[in-house]
Amino acid sequence: MAGRPPLRHPGWGLMGLVYPFAAGAVAVNLFFVSLVLSWVGVPVLTPGLSVLGGCLLGVPVTWVFARHIRRLMTEADEAP
Repeated sequence: MAGRPPLRHPGWGLMGLVYPFAAGAVAVNLFFVSLVLSWVGVPVLTPGLSVLGGCLLGVPVTWVFARHIRRLMTEADEAP
């Protein structure tokens, strides 16, 4: 990837700020996906299971999004 700054660890503070939003977004999306899949016979997830899945799957989503934000911050710092 020519022209991109190297990826660094996004930092625990940034990840701590992003995590609640990522976990919430994943939970809502899991719930809605289960509603759509109910049309083909898959049971609908309860809101509690959706929140639990959001908490678990929110960690890797947070990592990816925080790395993206960190890359944008590094790119902005290096801009002339």
